[in-house]
Amino acid sequence: MVVPLEMRWRHLLFENWPVDPDVLDAHLPAGLTPDVFDGLAWLSVVPFTNAAVRPKGVPGRLGVDLPELNLRTYVTRDGVPSVYFFALDAQGVAAVLGARLFHHLPYYYARISLTVDDGRVRFDSRRRHPGARPARFTGSYWPTGEPFRAADDPFARFLVERYRFYTEAQDGSIRYTDVDHPPWTLYPADAEVEANTLLSAHGFARPDAEPTYYYSPGLDVVASRSKRAEQ
Repeated sequence: MVVPLEMRWRHLLFENWPVDPDVLDAHLPAGLTPDVFDGLAWLSVVPFTNAAVRPKGVPGRLGVDLPELNLRTYVTRDGVPSVYFFALDAQGVAAVLGARLFHHLPYYYARISLTVDDGRVRFDSRRRHPGARPARFTGSYWPTGEPFRAADDPFARFLVERYRFYTEAQDGSIRYTDVDHPPWTLYPADAEVEANTLLSAHGFARPDAEPTYYYSPGLDVVASRSKRAEQ
């Protein structure tokens, strides 16, 4: 990243599938190892709103709102538990181009809408990026139980309490960014997903198992500059 960024992640769904670690390893660049929970790797689709995105220190009212849809997994490098992004779909041509060029992130332009009605979040994303495989996510999601600290639940902690993410730049180098935010509060969640082709768009067969869902109302985040990982 050119400069550190501040942002507000809001109305997140974590839709999580178990995957054979060997299958996932074939999709990762050299130097990253699939992280596993109970012997399985995990893929997550995460719709949310990335709100008030701006350079660190700039007032939130001057930031931009970017509804997003992510496809991510969980990796380790040098013993550090991290996230790896396969794709980040977002609305806003300028934001997508800037993220690709300066932040080395695999963003794709998409048309996205997110609305909240009586505690239910309605999310619709359709990829419109030139030359990219189509990808769509349409559905609704909502919390179903009492909030809990992710750090107190081993599986939830595995999924969300990670403070570094990796991507592969267009030149093949591995880049990483550190993030700082409070510990996560999650809710058990349910979802009615009408369409989700994000996995197949990136070469993954849909797992046979039913996904596990978590919801978070969100938190505020500071992300460091993007850095090149030593080979």
